[in-house]
Amino acid sequence: MRKLSKKAFAVAVTTAVLVGGSGVAFAFWTAGGSGTGTATAGTVTAITAQQTTTVAGLMPGVAAQTLSGTFTNSNTSPVYVSTVTASIASVVKDAGAVTGTCGASDFTLASPVMTVNAEVPIGGAGKGAWTGATLAFNDLSTVNQDACKNATVNLLYTIA
Repeated sequence: MRKLSKKAFAVAVTTAVLVGGSGVAFAFWTAGGSGTGTATAGTVTAITAQQTTTVAGLMPGVAAQTLSGTFTNSNTSPVYVSTVTASIASVVKDAGAVTGTCGASDFTLASPVMTVNAEVPIGGAGKGAWTGATLAFNDLSTVNQDACKNATVNLLYTIA
Protein backbone atom coordinates (compact mmCIF):
# COMPACT_ATOMS: atom_id res chain seq x y z
CA MET A 1 0.00 0.00 0.00
CA ARG A 2 1.18 3.39 -0.86
CA LYS A 3 1.70 6.08 1.73
CA LEU A 4 0.13 9.49 1.42
CA SER A 5 2.44 12.44 1.41
CA LYS A 6 2.01 15.08 4.07
CA LYS A 7 0.62 17.45 1.47
CA ALA A 8 -1.92 14.90 0.19
CA PHE A 9 -2.88 14.02 3.76
CA ALA A 10 -3.47 17.69 4.58
CA VAL A 11 -5.63 18.11 1.46
CA ALA A 12 -7.64 14.99 2.36
CA VAL A 13 -8.20 16.14 5.97
CA THR A 14 -9.19 19.67 4.82
CA THR A 15 -11.63 18.22 2.26
CA ALA A 16 -13.14 15.91 4.88
CA VAL A 17 -13.61 18.79 7.33
CA LEU A 18 -15.18 21.01 4.64
CA VAL A 19 -17.54 18.29 3.41
CA GLY A 20 -18.45 17.23 6.95
CA GLY A 21 -18.78 20.83 8.09
CA SER A 22 -21.09 21.71 5.21
CA GLY A 23 -23.75 19.49 6.80
CA VAL A 24 -23.83 21.80 9.82
CA ALA A 25 -24.86 24.67 7.59
CA PHE A 26 -28.08 22.81 6.72
CA ALA A 27 -28.96 21.71 10.23
CA PHE A 28 -31.54 23.59 12.37
CA TRP A 29 -33.23 23.37 15.74
CA THR A 30 -36.98 23.08 16.30
CA ALA A 31 -38.73 24.31 19.39
CA GLY A 32 -42.31 24.68 20.65
CA GLY A 33 -43.66 27.82 22.22
CA SER A 34 -46.67 30.01 22.65
CA GLY A 35 -47.78 33.60 22.22
CA THR A 36 -50.76 35.83 22.64
CA GLY A 37 -52.74 38.32 20.58
CA THR A 38 -56.01 40.18 20.73
CA ALA A 39 -58.96 41.03 18.51
CA THR A 40 -61.95 43.19 19.27
CA ALA A 41 -65.48 42.99 18.04
CA GLY A 42 -67.39 46.10 17.12
CA THR A 43 -70.53 47.41 18.69
CA VAL A 44 -73.63 49.11 17.37
CA THR A 45 -75.49 52.19 18.39
CA ALA A 46 -79.22 52.08 18.84
CA ILE A 47 -81.30 52.59 15.74
CA THR A 48 -84.47 54.66 15.86
CA ALA A 49 -88.01 54.10 14.64
CA GLN A 50 -89.90 56.93 12.95
CA GLN A 51 -93.65 56.80 12.55
CA THR A 52 -94.49 57.62 8.94
CA THR A 53 -98.28 57.43 9.16
CA THR A 54 -100.24 60.43 10.31
CA VAL A 55 -102.87 59.41 12.82
CA ALA A 56 -105.46 62.13 13.22
CA GLY A 57 -109.15 62.55 13.85
CA LEU A 58 -109.44 59.88 16.54
CA MET A 59 -112.94 60.06 18.00
CA PRO A 60 -115.80 57.81 19.06
CA GLY A 61 -117.05 55.60 16.24
CA VAL A 62 -114.08 56.22 13.91
CA ALA A 63 -112.16 53.15 12.75
CA ALA A 64 -108.75 52.31 14.15
CA GLN A 65 -105.79 53.73 12.24
CA THR A 66 -102.68 51.75 11.33
CA LEU A 67 -99.26 52.68 12.67
CA SER A 68 -96.34 52.28 10.25
CA GLY A 69 -92.82 53.57 10.01
CA THR A 70 -89.20 53.27 9.03
CA PHE A 71 -85.83 53.18 10.78
CA THR A 72 -82.72 55.30 10.94
CA ASN A 73 -79.56 53.17 11.12
CA SER A 74 -76.47 55.31 11.64
CA ASN A 75 -74.19 52.29 12.12
CA THR A 76 -71.54 51.19 9.63
CA SER A 77 -73.22 47.84 9.14
CA PRO A 78 -76.79 46.51 8.87
CA VAL A 79 -78.66 45.87 12.14
CA TYR A 80 -81.08 42.97 12.60
CA VAL A 81 -84.49 43.87 14.01
CA SER A 82 -86.89 41.23 15.31
CA THR A 83 -89.80 43.38 16.42
CA VAL A 84 -91.04 46.90 17.03
CA THR A 85 -93.41 47.26 19.96
CA ALA A 86 -95.71 50.28 20.24
CA SER A 87 -97.02 51.59 23.53
CA ILE A 88 -98.86 54.67 24.70
CA ALA A 89 -96.27 56.78 26.52
CA SER A 90 -98.67 59.53 27.56
CA VAL A 91 -101.80 61.43 26.61
CA VAL A 92 -101.67 65.22 26.75
CA LYS A 93 -104.99 67.04 27.02
CA ASP A 94 -105.58 70.07 24.84
CA ALA A 95 -105.24 73.31 26.78
CA GLY A 96 -108.79 74.29 25.81
CA ALA A 97 -110.37 70.94 26.72
CA VAL A 98 -113.16 70.75 29.28
CA THR A 99 -112.51 69.65 32.82
CA GLY A 100 -112.18 65.91 33.16
CA THR A 101 -109.72 63.14 32.62
CA CYS A 102 -108.25 61.84 29.41
CA GLY A 103 -105.66 59.12 29.49
CA ALA A 104 -104.33 55.98 27.85
CA SER A 105 -107.45 54.06 28.90
CA ASP A 106 -109.46 56.22 26.50
CA PHE A 107 -107.58 54.64 23.56
CA THR A 108 -107.01 51.11 22.30
CA LEU A 109 -103.64 50.10 20.92
CA ALA A 110 -104.15 46.76 19.14
CA SER A 111 -101.44 44.38 17.89
CA PRO A 112 -98.66 46.46 19.44
CA VAL A 113 -95.89 43.95 18.68
CA MET A 114 -95.01 44.24 15.00
CA THR A 115 -92.77 41.56 13.49
CA VAL A 116 -89.91 42.78 11.32
CA ASN A 117 -87.38 39.88 11.27
CA ALA A 118 -85.06 41.64 8.84
CA GLU A 119 -81.79 43.51 8.63
CA VAL A 120 -82.13 47.27 8.52
CA PRO A 121 -79.60 48.53 5.97
CA ILE A 122 -76.99 51.18 6.68
CA GLY A 123 -78.21 54.71 6.32
CA GLY A 124 -80.44 57.49 7.45
CA ALA A 125 -84.19 57.73 7.67
CA GLY A 126 -86.35 55.51 5.53
CA LYS A 127 -84.33 52.29 5.82
CA GLY A 128 -86.41 49.19 6.52
CA ALA A 129 -90.05 49.28 7.53
CA TRP A 130 -92.54 48.21 10.18
CA THR A 131 -96.34 48.24 10.31
CA GLY A 132 -99.35 46.53 11.82
CA ALA A 133 -100.35 48.07 15.15
CA THR A 134 -103.55 50.12 15.23
CA LEU A 135 -104.74 52.96 17.43
CA ALA A 136 -108.38 53.81 18.07
CA PHE A 137 -110.40 56.02 20.38
CA ASN A 138 -112.53 54.00 22.81
CA ASP A 139 -116.22 54.77 22.42
CA LEU A 140 -117.42 54.73 26.03
CA SER A 141 -121.11 55.37 25.50
CA THR A 142 -121.85 55.87 29.20
CA VAL A 143 -119.01 58.34 29.87
CA ASN A 144 -118.56 61.93 28.69
CA GLN A 145 -115.21 61.92 26.88
CA ASP A 146 -115.12 65.60 25.90
CA ALA A 147 -111.89 66.01 27.92
CA CYS A 148 -110.14 64.04 25.15
CA LYS A 149 -111.08 66.44 22.34
CA ASN A 150 -107.87 67.45 20.50
CA ALA A 151 -105.74 65.42 22.91
CA THR A 152 -102.28 64.26 21.76
CA VAL A 153 -101.40 60.58 22.16
CA ASN A 154 -97.62 60.19 22.50
CA LEU A 155 -96.44 56.79 21.33
CA LEU A 156 -93.24 54.99 22.26
CA TYR A 157 -91.63 52.47 19.92
CA THR A 158 -89.28 49.84 21.35
CA ILE A 159 -87.01 47.96 18.93
CA ALA A 160 -85.83 44.44 19.67
